[in-house]
Amino acid sequence: MDLRKLKTLIDLVSESNVSELEITEAEGKVRIVKSMGAPVMMQQPAPVMMAAPLAAAPVVADTPAAPVGHTVKSPMVGTFYRSASPGAKPYVELGSVVKEGETICIIEAMKILNEIEADKAGTITKILSENGEAVEYGQPLFIIE
Repeated sequence: MDLRKLKTLIDLVSESNVSELEITEAEGKVRIVKSMGAPVMMQQPAPVMMAAPLAAAPVVADTPAAPVGHTVKSPMVGTFYRSASPGAKPYVELGSVVKEGETICIIEAMKILNEIEADKAGTITKILSENGEAVEYGQPLFIIE
């Protein structure tokens, strides 16, 4: 099932009085269950504003260099897992050679485990998220060269 369609279905369930939704299509079956627990709220720290110096010298921010290679980003908000289950071997390690379409991690969103696939073939040169860490939509997860 298309990730955009899945996200839309999750949003519809979360915004409605429906507590459970199950859809069967040719590609497979999806079941979305709304959690009855307290809602989880994540906060991001407010940006820090810095005053410019009074001198006429230009201010140069010390920005980190952009990573070399292709960045695999999270397609959704959820919890990042490097392996299929606790104690299992991670899908990929630093230096792993991956093919396009190969599963490289899992993101759990609303009790659904979503396999994230490499969108480019190459070698994993950086793993940018920790196992069990909450990730945001668009957050970089891996660098593939």
